[in-house]
Amino acid sequence: MGRETKLSKIFVSYSASLKHFISRIVRSEDIEDIIQETFVRSYEADLKQEIQYARSYMLKTAKNLALNHVAKWDNKFNHSIEDFTEPPVELITPSFETVFEIKERFLLFCKATEQLSPCVRKSFILKKVYGLSQKEISQHLNLSQSTVEKHVAKGLLSCAQYMEKFENSDEKMTNSVSPIADVQSKRSL
Repeated sequence: MGRETKLSKIFVSYSASLKHFISRIVRSEDIEDIIQETFVRSYEADLKQEIQYARSYMLKTAKNLALNHVAKWDNKFNHSIEDFTEPPVELITPSFETVFEIKERFLLFCKATEQLSPCVRKSFILKKVYGLSQKEISQHLNLSQSTVEKHVAKGLLSCAQYMEKFENSDEKMTNSVSPIADVQSKRSL
């Protein structure tokens, strides 16, 4: 009888005991993998040198594989609470005042773009809001790229001046008619 056959017979007869032993160390869904790895390792070792005590060798191999498996699993899920001090996303919502200021600033930007000429406004909005390239804008509006570049620059400068003038005026947004109140009054008309 060959060495491979002898080892295989010992493994088959002893595998139930190995499963029972390993079940005390690892989860039930991992037992079969460890048993198979035990046979492969035992077979490879037997090819290099004959194993005198095959049952003991398989038991020791299965035990070591199971302990290594548990150690890897523990390390994979072993995170301390300090690793989670920074939340991956902001869990605190901005205050009502902050939201109001953001919306008011956006409406001020919209009013600033309304002051632009139609061609400058289209070029500026396609570039800054929709993120199109100058080439795409020139094709879409049938303008040269140089003209589009000039329109975008003019729109940026005009909007910045408009917003700065409004923000630096003696009448602050809170004391004057705010863009939000202005929009709401237009809706009620």
